[in-house]
Amino acid sequence: MNNFKEKANLIWSIADLLRGHYKQADYGKVILPLTVLRRLDLVLAPTKEKVLEAYDKHKGKKPEVLEPILNTVAKAKFHNHSKFDFEKLAADHNNIAANLRNYINGFSISAKEIIDYFSFDDQIKKLDEYDLLYTIIKRFADPEAKKNFVVDNPLDMGYIFEELIRKFAELSNETAGEHFTPREVIRLMVDLLFVNDKAILRKEGIVKTLYDPACGTGGMLSIAEEYLYELNNKAKLELFGQEINPESYAICKSDMLIKGQNPSNIKFGNTFTQDGLDGETFDYMLSNPPFGVDWKKAEKYIKDEAANKGWGGRFGAGLPAISDGSLLFLQHMISKMKRSTGGSRIGIVFNGSPLFSGGAGSGPSEIRKWIIEQDMLEAIIAMPDQLFYNTGIGTYIWIVTDRKSKERKGKVQLINATGSDAPDKDNPFYFKMNRSLGNKRKEIGDGKEGRPAQIAAISKIYGEFKEGPYCKIFDNADFGYSRITVERPKKNAAGEVEKDRKGNPLPDAELRDFENVPLKEDIQKYFEREVLPHLPGAWIDHGKTKVGYEINFTKYFYQYKPLRSLEEIRNDILKLEQETDGMIKEIIK
Repeated sequence: MNNFKEKANLIWSIADLLRGHYKQADYGKVILPLTVLRRLDLVLAPTKEKVLEAYDKHKGKKPEVLEPILNTVAKAKFHNHSKFDFEKLAADHNNIAANLRNYINGFSISAKEIIDYFSFDDQIKKLDEYDLLYTIIKRFADPEAKKNFVVDNPLDMGYIFEELIRKFAELSNETAGEHFTPREVIRLMVDLLFVNDKAILRKEGIVKTLYDPACGTGGMLSIAEEYLYELNNKAKLELFGQEINPESYAICKSDMLIKGQNPSNIKFGNTFTQDGLDGETFDYMLSNPPFGVDWKKAEKYIKDEAANKGWGGRFGAGLPAISDGSLLFLQHMISKMKRSTGGSRIGIVFNGSPLFSGGAGSGPSEIRKWIIEQDMLEAIIAMPDQLFYNTGIGTYIWIVTDRKSKERKGKVQLINATGSDAPDKDNPFYFKMNRSLGNKRKEIGDGKEGRPAQIAAISKIYGEFKEGPYCKIFDNADFGYSRITVERPKKNAAGEVEKDRKGNPLPDAELRDFENVPLKEDIQKYFEREVLPHLPGAWIDHGKTKVGYEINFTKYFYQYKPLRSLEEIRNDILKLEQETDGMIKEIIK
């Protein structure tokens, strides 16, 4: 969809009517729910009269009987049996508040729940008091405005929703990234998730499931569905998700409703404390959980589950620092893998912290250890910085699976797609945007409308699974190390070594040191080579040895660049001197 920004801007322009009565930060509380209502209204318009006829005929029946009857007549997973629509609402100025409430109450249970999460009744009361409600409804009902809610593909409405949310987030000083992920990033993630499964996904009538535990407005779910539809319009992708933000949840659920997905598959609440899809497993999972967000509010619940359920729960591998719950999301997703029925594939976005935070024996290290030793970490792709709306830092896409292909077993692929080693004009992995959006100043191209094909380039490197300037392949054990405790003897005032009853030297706690020995190396040989020549008499306390795992991207892709020679520096200074007309010459004589 090429004109989604134009459509979103026209819809948002209606907010000008709120000026003077609403703070700009509160415009979204009016515009977003009315956008959803207007979109639902137009979807149901072709069958509206037939639904009213069916309602008159069956309205005495119980809701559990009546709902499916009216949904069938509406040819959708929802309906509205109120006599009103937006055109009729705009025809009665005097009773607009009562009529609008009647209209909203006429929706089926699943659609009504969506509006309730917007707390829109509060805005109806407020707008009516300001005598703005009719004016706003009339603008939404206007034939010209109607064009902004008509799209060729139901998936395109997601673009409009997300652009409106971005505007709302900017005005309210919120971070847009808390609500949605840049679509080109999602497209890349979906490509990485599906690239080796295309033969399976092209089968006629294939049905797969996809889940996002922090689904926001549903961008990842929608892009995945769009991708699969382009690959095979006979395939079906059933979408599932959970979201903690009420407005994002409402928009995601309405989007699912409009697209013919099952809206009950989208759950509301904190994924950690109230898993809305407990016991469910999925073929594919995607997520962009909040970066560096603490889990203090859910601390008791998470720690209780870890202590009481252990490996039978979601957090058996360990708990990360309370300041960063990223690895909790990944463990939660791993718990929903189809272990005994074909396996699953996960794509998740992290910042750098989950790669290396915590030493051997800590929660983060233990989680990494478990994932790698279980051979579930397939690839990590380092992305350019300034790619997301709410942060300028570098990000990483992790691909985790319990069904690696034969050549990938026991291996981890690292891809450096940061573009940090090439000038912007030659950069193969991003291009600079003409205008920044929040912290987002870079974009990865999809190869359409003159944009570079950077998504395809990254996916190709991943799919080929060959080492090169941007790709390194490691054994699982390459990321592991043994943290050994090096002890030195304690000496008395006379300089003599103190010993225990068995004649063994006592360790001096003040001289204690530690060494990280690569997992592939023999600990004793390493100790004799690297430690003993410098610390004669030292020994290893093997009882304190711990195994840790970390992934150091900088080390693996570091390229040495020699310092410039003095002659080069001198020549540069002299060139500068010529430009400054002799001023520097007097200084460096």
